[in-house]
Amino acid sequence: MTQLTQDLEQNYRIFIEDALDSGQVWALKSKDGWVFCESEEFEETDVIPVWSNESDAKAQCSDEWANNKVESIDLKSFVENWLTGMDEDGLLVGPNWNADMEGLEVEPGELAHELFEADA
Repeated sequence: MTQLTQDLEQNYRIFIEDALDSGQVWALKSKDGWVFCESEEFEETDVIPVWSNESDAKAQCSDEWANNKVESIDLKSFVENWLTGMDEDGLLVGPNWNADMEGLEVEPGELAHELFEADA
């Protein structure tokens, strides 16, 4: 059962804790590549949603995203490669969006900093 709720800040905190505990994050992949969506907050900006556990990621594989697959990403690679690349590409990250696909849209550098601080 999901821990995610309508409290978007709490979902973000859960992401940090669970990702550090498990050493991995989960994202969705389509036949065309990693799944992203348009930002609700910023024009002409895309967000890559990621989850701290497989079951919450799998829950998103329905309706228009039914053909997507869930893939794990090693946390070290996520921080060193993904977040760095997302920052360079002007993308945002959406950690632990809930079942309604609602969540925070975070600058990749900010998330990397939060993960580093929480792990220290």
